[in-house]
Amino acid sequence: MNQVVDTIASVNDVINGIVWGWPALILLGAVGIIMTCLTKFFQVTHFKHWMDNTIAAIFSDSHVTGKTKDASITQFQSLCTALAATVGTGNIVGVAGAIAAGGPGAVFWMWLIAFFGMMTNYSENVLGILYRRKGENGEWHGGAMYYLRDGLGAKPGMKTVGSVLATLFSVFCLLASFGIGNMSQVNSMVSNVVTAGSSVGLNIPPIAVGIFLFIAVSAVILGGLKRVAATTEKLVPFMVILYFLGTIIIIIMHISMIPEIFSAIFRGAFSIQAAAGGGFGYGLALAMKMGFKRGVFSNEAGLGSSVMVHSSSNVKEPVRQGMWGIFEVFADTIIVCTLTAITVLSSGMVDLTTGELTELGESVGSSSFVSAAFSNAFGPAGAIFVALAILLFAYSTVLGWSHYGTTACHYIFGEKGVWPYRIIFVIIVLAGSVMTAQLAWDISDTFNGLMMLPNLIGVLALSPLVAKATKNYVDRILKNKKDVKPMYSVIPEIQSMQEKN
Repeated sequence: MNQVVDTIASVNDVINGIVWGWPALILLGAVGIIMTCLTKFFQVTHFKHWMDNTIAAIFSDSHVTGKTKDASITQFQSLCTALAATVGTGNIVGVAGAIAAGGPGAVFWMWLIAFFGMMTNYSENVLGILYRRKGENGEWHGGAMYYLRDGLGAKPGMKTVGSVLATLFSVFCLLASFGIGNMSQVNSMVSNVVTAGSSVGLNIPPIAVGIFLFIAVSAVILGGLKRVAATTEKLVPFMVILYFLGTIIIIIMHISMIPEIFSAIFRGAFSIQAAAGGGFGYGLALAMKMGFKRGVFSNEAGLGSSVMVHSSSNVKEPVRQGMWGIFEVFADTIIVCTLTAITVLSSGMVDLTTGELTELGESVGSSSFVSAAFSNAFGPAGAIFVALAILLFAYSTVLGWSHYGTTACHYIFGEKGVWPYRIIFVIIVLAGSVMTAQLAWDISDTFNGLMMLPNLIGVLALSPLVAKATKNYVDRILKNKKDVKPMYSVIPEIQSMQEKN
């Protein structure tokens, strides 16, 4: 068994080194920058508008939160399901891991990739709505596979390329759903529950936690998207507010350290001094790489994942759903990941002067940084709180990613493949409960990158269409030009249907 695991790890290391090499990371950043420029810095210039039409609309627009009569889900449910998939252990364990490997400077690069990633995610959602199809049961089907096949594939001489990339994306997404969306999340849940139990004298077997999660996941996933969305719209706000309050209390307890923490972040982001194990400039490169990787692992902008649930929304306007994508990245990385980073950096486990781990940090280990920080502030109850937070975050991520995998499976095999996929998915939960943590995270990283490449090619190729749809919306809605015909879909029959509704 050990030999098989070692072989898997070796093969994964080779693939991971390719898909997460500098060319891929540069492509990721470049697409975000290009989309930001083509939309004229929409995330900044129309900040109030997209905030009013996302988080503020939850309290003022019944269409955003009201129940749907057909198989579609509401805009709020699509956001919660997307956030369920993105706000996971990457926001806790992933951020701590980035700081441990890349120093405080990694946080800055997480912010930067998130700033441009807002418009990558926006673009994915716009394209997802423009190219989505309606199934026989009334449920919308959309995602990168559709705009790769019908968008990129519609360009002269690109039909085969578009179809191949669409299929590859779907296969990678299917596999990623078992990695980032299942094994790594379950592994983090199990290890934290076991650790929390030991802190109060309980010896909890990992497989026992795995069996409990198997039951809890099955109860929701086997009910389909409607049940997943109904669960996440209740779970996500609760868990985010709970974690927010916990971290805010710790930050207030260390409020005098805030200037020093931000100084360490910006100083570490641009440090070209030698780092342990590397030469001159290695520290800067490592901080950038870890920030980019963990930033994408956290908010998934560029992967083409969350568009699969955003496309199921009852929205008509592609740009309106795109704005939910902006808010998704903003909430995930700029808010939740920043709170985690400040909590870790105020805990004494990282030397803010050198950026290296202290003796305490070395003894604790990055996977338990946040748990240790909460324990320092709240005693044994702190570790239990973090275990609960990770349990909720990771559980919701598993629910969200199950829909992504279902969408990919539906694209490849049709409706007949959906139920077998869901059954395999819940069985994988048990495997994740006994897998080694490092291998689970490494496999997740690899599948992230494999999904990212075809998706970014599609977004880049269709970037003029995103710019056109954005201008169309701005002209009609923000500049009140009533004579501009709306862009709802590239599919004539869907465009006509939406115009009548």
